[in-house]
Amino acid sequence: MKRIKRYQVLVGALLALTACQGNNDLSDAYGNFETDEVIISSEVAGKLVDFDVELGDQVKSGDLLALVDTTQLSLQIHQIEAQQQAVSVRRIAVQAQVDVQQEQIKHLRINQERIHRLFSDKAATQKQVDDVDGQMQVMQKQLESLKTQFVSINSELEVQDAQLAIFRDKLDQCRITSLMDGVVLEKYVELGELAAPGKAVVKLGDLEELDLKVYVSGAQLPSIQLGQQVEVLIDQDRTENQSLTGKVSWISPEAEFTPKIIQTKEERVKLVYAVKVSVKNDGRLKIGMPGEVNF
Repeated sequence: MKRIKRYQVLVGALLALTACQGNNDLSDAYGNFETDEVIISSEVAGKLVDFDVELGDQVKSGDLLALVDTTQLSLQIHQIEAQQQAVSVRRIAVQAQVDVQQEQIKHLRINQERIHRLFSDKAATQKQVDDVDGQMQVMQKQLESLKTQFVSINSELEVQDAQLAIFRDKLDQCRITSLMDGVVLEKYVELGELAAPGKAVVKLGDLEELDLKVYVSGAQLPSIQLGQQVEVLIDQDRTENQSLTGKVSWISPEAEFTPKIIQTKEERVKLVYAVKVSVKNDGRLKIGMPGEVNF
């Protein structure tokens, strides 16, 4: 009987030792890799006449991704530019009339001064003075009337400039460009399809550096700091891991329940903190890939 008890104690000790050694092999946290994703949408309505990107293509910030048909906008811009040209010609014509009127006033003023001198010398009549003064007043008013046309012309040109600015801005919006350096992850339309304001065209993601989002307990939190370098493990095969270096880039300020993707109910009801670890991608990391962290 004593031998049986000693055997049971020995087996229990071995099992406990094995369990302890197994726990030492466990990582501190588990999660999946993710990245910041940007959905590029169209700002204008129209047919896509250029859309030469494919899934997996590398793009740079400012690169042209797609082009919406600009025919109608180009015609409207051409129309307004023609109207501006016509208004500019009208302004030149009015300026010529002003110049002629000013020249006539100049000659009339010389005659007016001469008649006033003659009247002072009693060599001209009051009627001659009144006539020349009346002509001067008429010509001055005609000149003022001509000059008021410039106000109307300038206002018309300002309206046309504003219209041009609007259409040129819409023309720029027809060029759907990348907002970041990244990779094309999704295409939501195809060449020749209609784009609409707010309609998604492509989804981009930065794959040069991925974030491993893991969840840690409150007990682990004090040992984790922003900027801390940590060990990241990814699967090499069914039994071996590959080791990478990561850096803690974000720690959630609030606790939350473990996400439902955790399988066991016991794990799902625990309060945890989300942590993101940034890892440089040498091509081995993929979005959604599982990973482990050792702090």
